[in-house]
Amino acid sequence: MSDLSAQKRLAAAVLNCGVNRIRFDPARLSDIEGAISRAEIRELIEEGVIKAATAKGNSRGRARVRAAKRSYGHKKGYGRRKGTAGARNPSKSQWMQRIRAIRTTLREMREDGSIDRRTYRRLYRRAAGGQFRSRAHLITHVEMITKGRVE
Repeated sequence: MSDLSAQKRLAAAVLNCGVNRIRFDPARLSDIEGAISRAEIRELIEEGVIKAATAKGNSRGRARVRAAKRSYGHKKGYGRRKGTAGARNPSKSQWMQRIRAIRTTLREMREDGSIDRRTYRRLYRRAAGGQFRSRAHLITHVEMITKGRVE
């Protein structure tokens, strides 16, 4: 068997990958041996004689399991913490989570007829101003409006 390292190097350059990923068709080694230019290598690649093996990656499975365990209370004690409370759960992300839930609830209430368009708009603006602590707070406020206790 002849040395095909030059062809492997050219194929790697054409396919934009590492030399170790280049695979040759064993039945066509004589054709590959004759290919000494990039153009000839490109032709063999188009014919499917030369291929690049798929890149191997590192599995994220273990990392996902670790993250899932952390998210429901495991290994969250003081000794594990590096950042401040504000760095670990920033106030902006807390706000985004809260306001999205409130706005979704408002939209649903408007669509099912619990509140009219004017009330929706008024409550939407109040939510943006930070009047409601949570979705539950908004719902109790709407209930009080419908009972006539609040403006």
